[in-house]
Amino acid sequence: MTLLVLGGTEFAGRAVVEAALGRGWEVTVLNRGRHQPPAGVRALRGDRTAPGGLAALASGEWDAVIDTWSAAPRAIDDAARLLADRVGRYVYVSSCSVYAWAPPSGYGEDAPLVEGASPDAGKTDYVRDKRGGELAALGAFGAERSVFARAGLILGPYENIGRLPWWLGRVARGGPVLAPGPRDLALQYVDVRDLAEWLLGAVERGLSGPYNLMSPQGHASMGSLLDACVRVAGGAAELRWTPPEVVLGAGIEPWTQLPVWVPPGSEGYDALHSADVSRAVGTGLTCRSVEETVADTWEWLRSVPEYVGRAGVGLDPAVEAKVLGVPLGS
Repeated sequence: MTLLVLGGTEFAGRAVVEAALGRGWEVTVLNRGRHQPPAGVRALRGDRTAPGGLAALASGEWDAVIDTWSAAPRAIDDAARLLADRVGRYVYVSSCSVYAWAPPSGYGEDAPLVEGASPDAGKTDYVRDKRGGELAALGAFGAERSVFARAGLILGPYENIGRLPWWLGRVARGGPVLAPGPRDLALQYVDVRDLAEWLLGAVERGLSGPYNLMSPQGHASMGSLLDACVRVAGGAAELRWTPPEVVLGAGIEPWTQLPVWVPPGSEGYDALHSADVSRAVGTGLTCRSVEETVADTWEWLRSVPEYVGRAGVGLDPAVEAKVLGVPLGS
């Protein structure tokens, strides 16, 4: 198979490239050159946000293109229209955020979608940008040649946001750790490598349409995630399970200050951790254990000289100590 990856050097894009190379595929990547792609790919340079930024794609044919773009939909629109006659299938890593807020528990791919998105829009907000990206691919490739992986939480090696890396770093520091309850709170996420394998399988199977791309409910819990963090990174850490009402009463922001966690019963919980993923599972999605995801992410983190995630991810130590009633730094 011949594959074009737009990006291909960070997190999801990099996982796709590595998985495709592992299958013996011929891989071309287009990016700005800020990060080095894995060895074995054909690297093209181009900034899709700049005039003439797609010039390197003026020629060439591929079985599929995989795109993880999250900003202005017009960048996808430009690429899709340029490639429509020379690429077999457009596979777009979208988001479960494209569903109209708030989707009910157990929502499937037929749930109502957000309104107000446009395929040729500039950057607006994440939700409409992602839906606009879907519309751009649809406009150029049609429903039969477009695949939308509506991913939720993505974890694993190369994570450039900092959710699981923050938890691993916090646990590695040891001491009492504010663990937001309940311990058995079910989580849905997808390991970036499992996402990549499903995307490539979608190309091989000739799939089309939208798919919710997360692990089945019951695959992991807040307890199994943090227990795995303690096992690999923090033997001296003590998880202090704290009721949701105490966490929220302290003014702590779910999802950002305590990454991954969203309180049960909230609209945000249903949106992020209660999707129906039977369509993806039925088309080849398999999910490795939470222990493997955590261990491999920790191994990768230790190989990174200085990891920096996105600003605003993680809890201030002073706030954590106050909620737990322990001296700062204990």
